[in-house]
Amino acid sequence: MLIVRAAKKLLRLAGPSTARDDDRGTTALGPWYATVLFWRPRVVLLVNEATLLPVLLPLAPAATLTSRIAEQISTVLTAHDAPTTIVDEEQRHMQTAELGVTANRSVIDVMIDFARLAEIHHDDDPTVDLVTLAVRLAATPCSPLYRRNIRPDRELAATLQAMTTFPAE
Repeated sequence: MLIVRAAKKLLRLAGPSTARDDDRGTTALGPWYATVLFWRPRVVLLVNEATLLPVLLPLAPAATLTSRIAEQISTVLTAHDAPTTIVDEEQRHMQTAELGVTANRSVIDVMIDFARLAEIHHDDDPTVDLVTLAVRLAATPCSPLYRRNIRPDRELAATLQAMTTFPAE
């Protein structure tokens, strides 16, 4: 099960919180945080709690958002050269998704920074592909990662390497 910790403005659009505060889900990468960007059309920004990897996808139709998240996360993981076995396993665990309330202020701060950067890139080129933009954002240094791998793309690579070296039992 995938847990998506959504900002209040996204919960108002996509549905009520159904996940408990202590739910972590069953995905190897753990919970994701999400907010809505009020572009035309609206876009959802997801940020992984563990790696700070950003993912962007269209909000519409909001009623089907939770059923579309797995495919977009898988697409971005593939764009970052994640091993197919890990992408497939994550996608299998993400088939069920629940929305919850945000709980990690550090991830929320990173999400706010990504939203600002995404807005700048979007203003420069409104036709930019959301996967391409997510990959570009993943190269942004993030202060919570300074003592480890500095950028979400590098943190993801290190996490994936650890997962393939020491597979979960």
